[in-house]
Amino acid sequence: MKLSYLTLELITGFFLLFVLIKVLGKKIINQATPFTFIAAIVLGELLGNALYDDKVGVRYVIYSMCLWGTLLFGVEIFGQKFLKMRGFFEGKPAVLIRNGIVNRDQLKKSRMNLNQLQSLLRQSETFSMREVAYCYLEANGSLSILKKSAYQKTTQEDFNLPRTSVHVPVTIIRDGEVLQDELSDLGRDEQWIKYELKKQGVTAYKHVFIAEWLEGDGLFVQTFDCKI
Repeated sequence: MKLSYLTLELITGFFLLFVLIKVLGKKIINQATPFTFIAAIVLGELLGNALYDDKVGVRYVIYSMCLWGTLLFGVEIFGQKFLKMRGFFEGKPAVLIRNGIVNRDQLKKSRMNLNQLQSLLRQSETFSMREVAYCYLEANGSLSILKKSAYQKTTQEDFNLPRTSVHVPVTIIRDGEVLQDELSDLGRDEQWIKYELKKQGVTAYKHVFIAEWLEGDGLFVQTFDCKI
């Protein structure tokens, strides 16, 4: 391939890509849904493959990128004008936690497990599930969290309160199974956890969806039969 021809294709592809991003807007990057994310990858592949195939001319680069960009732009326009189309292309947020209770059905539909949910909550500066009133999994994969009023952000300086120690919540039962390592780290045994569960009317581990201990706040328990 001649350098002059490759240079022409590169310059053409560069400006076409610049124009497409300007037209399609920042949403393709900042608020990428699975559809727009894959569409952006395909757009890059179209350009990359065209550049290094000496049988493909500049007209192919222009045609393929303009057609793909037009399709993406059409999807955005339809999504803005028609609510049903918006839901079809972008998807809807899933309510993973409602009224402080984990929605296991939505968790399964979203192909997530409890470990992944807890990890995403920690990345959102929420280290205990007892803090959450509502949690939505947005179409772009991010979490939107509404905390219970008692856990909404305030500062100790607002109330002139003395500084207190901070404790990390520890999950000791997940999906009906006791996490022995976490229990040992707390310096507790199964007799203790059975006693704590009994105080909340729970008779067996198999009934517990999640149990979380926080020093100073006690044991948070959600059972499998807990209603939303």
